Amino acid sequence: MDNLGATLIDHVNMKVKNLEETFKFYRDLFGFQLKQENNPNKSDVPSIIIGNDSIKLCLYEVPEMKPEGGISHFGFHITNFNDVQKKCKDLGITVLYGGIVNWEKSKSVYIVDPSGYEIELSEMVGGGL
Repeated sequence: MDNLGATLIDHVNMKVKNLEETFKFYRDLFGFQLKQENNPNKSDVPSIIIGNDSIKLCLYEVPEMKPEGGISHFGFHITNFNDVQKKCKDLGITVLYGGIVNWEKSKSVYIVDPSGYEIELSEMVGGGL
């Protein structure tokens, strides 16, 4: 099975507990590539930029990160939404909230990355609104 076809988000800057583990998670799930090693940053901590042509994640390694100041979740639109649950199962990723969440005009699946960030994987851009 191909990776999930994430299509939208410009970028998100995130503190992560482990750069290598987090990169592997996003590479295996979405096919993200390393875009920049040793990304310069104000914190002077190890950091990289990963993603694809549409999405960039700037990852800053802070092993002792706390949950405070984080984001609630971020969402990716997925072109092959019907493959989401199987891909997550194949990769050993737990799907939250009992599986597919049905919204008025769309469906979503929620997962968590290795640093505890919740990710919404959605069928329709903007929930079809």
